[in-house]
Amino acid sequence: MPEQPFDQDRAIAGTGMGGAMDLATTEAETLERTPGGPLGTGPAARPRSLWSDAWRDLRRNPVFVVSALVILFLVVISLWPSLIASGSPLTCDLAKAQEGSQPGAPFGYDGQGCNVYTRTVYGARTSVTVGVCATLGVALLGSVLGGLAGFYGGFWDSVLSRITDVFFAIPVVLGGLVLLSVVTSNTVWPVIGFMVLLGWPQISRIARGSVITAKQNDYVQAARALGASHSRILLRHIAPNAVAPVIVVATIALGTYIALEATLSYLGVGLKPPSVSWGIDISAASPYIRNAPHALLWPSGALALTVLAFIMLGDAVRDALDPKLR
Repeated sequence: MPEQPFDQDRAIAGTGMGGAMDLATTEAETLERTPGGPLGTGPAARPRSLWSDAWRDLRRNPVFVVSALVILFLVVISLWPSLIASGSPLTCDLAKAQEGSQPGAPFGYDGQGCNVYTRTVYGARTSVTVGVCATLGVALLGSVLGGLAGFYGGFWDSVLSRITDVFFAIPVVLGGLVLLSVVTSNTVWPVIGFMVLLGWPQISRIARGSVITAKQNDYVQAARALGASHSRILLRHIAPNAVAPVIVVATIALGTYIALEATLSYLGVGLKPPSVSWGIDISAASPYIRNAPHALLWPSGALALTVLAFIMLGDAVRDALDPKLR
């Protein structure tokens, strides 16, 4: 029997199920015929990044959704507290001191006759302002110093490491008692400045470690071999891939800064009257906890809920940005 010439277009092979499989189909044709290609990596599939995957996971995480809604509500009432609270938080009537819930004052009155509901709503503005501004300052300062130290290394890295060791040795509350006790300003800026001063070493350590890990990757070595400048390598190749741990730590730390502001105000070295703060209200209501527990419970509950929301948000962001948890 004469040998038949091999025709690639007609080549078929039997399968174990009695069917046939086209052996002449090229890999490119297979990818075109398969919607999205294998595992969704074909021409029809859109490229996915760490951030797009993280956002998809966050939208499906009920912890993130609940905490984000709580934080959104806090931001709204911080910007426009008059939407849900009428009157001034500084208006007090001693004749109503320590009275319970009643129309117009669902949370009752404190020891000075101030509306607890109104003060609790307006106190959110102070807490959110301090938390957000302190977190931005800490993240910016710590990321810049830690990133530069991790990228260049050498002498400046050693100097920064020793400086951060000194700041880590300072107790936060004790440092606040010492530094803020000499401040006479009633604004939030001295408190924010103190938090930035003692909070940047933590972010600096995180940023330094992330940059050291990222700069050892092959794409950074390739960019350096092609003659890219240090600024381009740092800003275009290293920073986008090293910023995720900083975002996670900063998000969790935001709730910590809110709690720290309330602690310092409670101790009398943070914000001072006539400023409106949950820490001030908790401190003022402490002597009346037996006769008017509502004056203490409501600002304490608002503080606890706010801190919990930011910590839950940070945990959700960490789970979404950590590839090891996928």
